Amino acid sequence: MSSDQLEAATVRPIQEQVPMTTTIALLGAGGKMGVRLASNLRGSRFAVRHVEPGEAGRARLRDELGIECIERDAALDGAAVVILAVPDTLIGRVAAEIAPRLRPGTMVMTLDAAAPFAGHLPKRDDLAYFVAHPCHPPIFSAELRRDGKPDFFGGGHAPQSIVSALMQGSPADFDLGEEIARTIYAPILRSYRVTVEQMALLEPGLSETVCATLLCVMRDAMDEVVARGVPRDCARDFLLGHMTILAAVTFGEIPGAFSDACNKAIEFGKPRLMRDDWRAVFEREEIAESIRRIT
Repeated sequence: MSSDQLEAATVRPIQEQVPMTTTIALLGAGGKMGVRLASNLRGSRFAVRHVEPGEAGRARLRDELGIECIERDAALDGAAVVILAVPDTLIGRVAAEIAPRLRPGTMVMTLDAAAPFAGHLPKRDDLAYFVAHPCHPPIFSAELRRDGKPDFFGGGHAPQSIVSALMQGSPADFDLGEEIARTIYAPILRSYRVTVEQMALLEPGLSETVCATLLCVMRDAMDEVVARGVPRDCARDFLLGHMTILAAVTFGEIPGAFSDACNKAIEFGKPRLMRDDWRAVFEREEIAESIRRIT
């Protein structure tokens, strides 16, 4: 399949909104992700029931968004969609607690593939299980800072792409879940449909095991240079500036190529820094073990 065909198969166009109200129970509404979701769901066609057990979270919703919470059982009663905006380590327990109260056809939505991949969702063939995760704004986005205000996470003013997976359910469930994902993570660049296993390759595989690890190594390298006498601000400006131009060339944002000297440094540096079998982190067993540690 060509890259154009692949994009046509996985990138979904914005669809017309259905003029009706769908009720969502948002569990964990007062947490960091919950407040982000609650904010973006305001003014949408979705009627949201907010659930937050912690008083600090309830106060945050009240003070920042003017939102009052209700008890969990009342929120679940007749809800068409339940969003679990709770830590990965709690999803299995929370899902097991609420499953008996959900009517057939209800959608349970998680914000990460870890718990679904690990099999932590209850066995209920009559429920729809949906996962949606943000890509976060790309580092080359012109909208990362607007009027001096950064939006590195997304869901504010900087557009980002999203990735969604339907673990079980119907095509209509995928459409509904993707519409919700477009709402909670807006503004959206592109929306991709993948499988739960593919999403696990993206996170924790690509984004955390590889990207976050290598970024930490780069920070450690900067600290090492500073320890050897280079002024900290100088080392930081030098590293971040080179990250920008080197990433722009590597990911094709600008035409160009590395210098011969840079290519020689990479030829020596990669085997010095990376094990020959590093790609094994994407093997299913490795992904499963990483998710086991997370959940």
